Amino acid sequence: MSQEHPRPASEQEETAPSRDFPAVAGELHLLDDPAEWDSFGKPLAAVPGQSYVPQDVEVWDSHIALDGMYCATCALTIEDALRAVPGVERAEVSAAAKRARVVWRPAMVLPSQWMAAVQKAGYKAFPARDAVAREIRLAQHRKALWRWLLATFCMMQVMMYAWPAYDAQPGDLLMEFERLLRWASWVICIPMLIFACGPFFSGAWRDLRRRRVSMDLPVALGMIITFIVSTIGTFAPEGIFGQEVFYDSLTMFVSFLLAGRWLEVRLRDRTAGALDAVLNRLPDSVEKRQADGSFERVALRRIAAGDVLRILPGEAFPVDGVIVRGRTQADEALLTGESRPVSRAEGERVIAGSYNLTAPVELRVDCVGAQTKFAQIVELMESASTQKPRLAQLADKVAAPFLVVVLGLALLSAVYWWPTDPGHALMIAAAVLIVTCPCALSLATPVAMLTAAGTLARNGILVRNLQGIEALATADTLVFDKTGTLTRDGLQVARMEVGAAGDGRALQGLAAAVALQSRHPVSRAVASFGQAWAHKWQVLEVEELAGQGLRACVQPVGAAEPAMWVRLGSHAYAGAPGVVQAGQAVYLAQEVQPSLLTPLAGFELSEGLRAEAAAVVAAMQRSGLRVQLLSGDGPQAVARIAQEVGVGDFVAECSPQSKLAHIRAMQEDGRHIAMVGDGLNDGPVLAGANVSFAFGRAVPLAQARSDFVVLSDNLELVWQAVLLARKTLRVVRQNLLGSALYNALSIPLAMAGWMPAWLAGLGMALSSLLVVLNAARLAKPVPLQSAAPQVSPVSPSMPATA
Repeated sequence: MSQEHPRPASEQEETAPSRDFPAVAGELHLLDDPAEWDSFGKPLAAVPGQSYVPQDVEVWDSHIALDGMYCATCALTIEDALRAVPGVERAEVSAAAKRARVVWRPAMVLPSQWMAAVQKAGYKAFPARDAVAREIRLAQHRKALWRWLLATFCMMQVMMYAWPAYDAQPGDLLMEFERLLRWASWVICIPMLIFACGPFFSGAWRDLRRRRVSMDLPVALGMIITFIVSTIGTFAPEGIFGQEVFYDSLTMFVSFLLAGRWLEVRLRDRTAGALDAVLNRLPDSVEKRQADGSFERVALRRIAAGDVLRILPGEAFPVDGVIVRGRTQADEALLTGESRPVSRAEGERVIAGSYNLTAPVELRVDCVGAQTKFAQIVELMESASTQKPRLAQLADKVAAPFLVVVLGLALLSAVYWWPTDPGHALMIAAAVLIVTCPCALSLATPVAMLTAAGTLARNGILVRNLQGIEALATADTLVFDKTGTLTRDGLQVARMEVGAAGDGRALQGLAAAVALQSRHPVSRAVASFGQAWAHKWQVLEVEELAGQGLRACVQPVGAAEPAMWVRLGSHAYAGAPGVVQAGQAVYLAQEVQPSLLTPLAGFELSEGLRAEAAAVVAAMQRSGLRVQLLSGDGPQAVARIAQEVGVGDFVAECSPQSKLAHIRAMQEDGRHIAMVGDGLNDGPVLAGANVSFAFGRAVPLAQARSDFVVLSDNLELVWQAVLLARKTLRVVRQNLLGSALYNALSIPLAMAGWMPAWLAGLGMALSSLLVVLNAARLAKPVPLQSAAPQVSPVSPSMPATA
């Protein structure tokens, strides 16, 4: 690692980390080592492949996992605690994913300090990409299971002691025996309250100290009221609370609540927990070849480009590299969307995050860490997991005032019923507190959204913006770019036409040398056509005009000829009459003056329509979506593709600016636009649409400006995303409506005294559980063939070569 550059004393004083939030003792101090920061974050403005010194980066973007939070108010508490730390610029916390995104300045604060602020607020924080995170989460699941088992055992014992009092006739049960049964129940409830109910009490006390109202507070108050009333009835049976004790209701309530919470966490991790599975996909260590040819297992962080690794069957490939020995099958489903294993032999590339299935192989490391495609996928999924959709933000705003109203209703109920029966009045208040916990309301949206995002990720679609799912569900117009979307990203030169005095081979090489400076599909086709002669030309300067073409200053290699400016692009930019008159074409011309071009050559291109394009477009149109085609290509090429896929509304020769203007005009007419582009020259359009897709193979994921990134070449995945987004919005609305109806029915019943505490606990647990179960329906994969019937479009035959 590079040595740290010393700073002047005055600058050190100005940029020293704040001491207002001292780091706690323990392992958090280890995270202050700049070498550790890459393990759970990255520079905010990082450039893939560019090296940097961690401590010299001005702003870091880190992701942490959280423990001890259960609801939206917990998330708000953590956000406030983080934002109060000097040096923390932004904090976003997701209650459903139990993760946080923190943007911080190393010159002002260290990771141990803002993590200590989280711990001071009563929660635990640890790096999201730490291998220990999964172990801690599993340990918490085991502890939650033990809490539920203890509460259930106590409930069965207390019910056994309570049954004689319910079944006995007047005079059958002596007061001494009834007191003994009450004492036995009281003793059994104590360990339950200490161990099983401990998190509720600690959470309520934590929020009271911070003068906040959380969902733990009404639950803890309900438990305390029930236990105190029953305790007074046990110790003073002749008093006002001595007629009846409620240990059975308390234990049943706690057992139901803990069972529902445990099942909820299990289901939520299974459905919306795709992120954890991705983050822990890479191994902690790998076998590296030493100088003597032997292999030694070393930590993954010690691997660098050029090393040779041995990957055993069942292990994940930890880096991007090339196989140098062996042959195997690889599972690349997460990274490409392809569910079938693919063969990988010597000389072929493997990608980090894919699994070695059949045989040990040796590979040479090309890319590690943040330079791999896997790291980009993780970054996108982490970013999406901490986002809050609009409906979730609305639920968060409602949750806290709703809890205050609940406390007021419980107090009013106790006051109203007190003259009749003080013990019964307090139990009614406890039932009101218990039954109206808005956990289901706060989970209704984020659990459904994260489940849908996890399902899309498993099918080969990454969600960059969680709000995009809601926007996609309400889209009524879907706009396609042509090249690389409806057509395959594999253009080829079908015919070349050279000017009267031109040298075909030289012009092929000239066009290829210029085209190599761009990653547009058209440029790649021209570059591939003349790559064998491209080395004869030197490109001195180049500029690219999005949607039109390239302008370059070129010179023959090893020749005394002066440099010249040439253009390679569309007919409007570089074309001239008489070169190529029909079809999709790109033109090469010499720029004598800015307004005077000498035509050199024309290249007619052929492109293959995606086999599923016509069926997908037809399915979208049948569902009520309006489908349009906007392209920068010529009218004839665009009309041919539009006719083959069945799109009647299309516009040709569109620049990125005109595409954006066209979309904004439709938006002004009230249309909700979903845009599908190749991500290369469609950046402004993708950003301007209500929701957008880009194909990940066309552009680096870190540079994509779309809401969704399609990892494979299957256009049908876009249609799947539309269907799943609509289903997700239906599930969210069902969850919100169900939560609202539940509270509207349960509050009057509890205030009227018709809902005992145990039934209130059961209703509260079931309401949250039903929300998660309803969202779990989104985890079912949508079969590809069911989305749209396959129709084989007829493509015109084109000559393969010039």
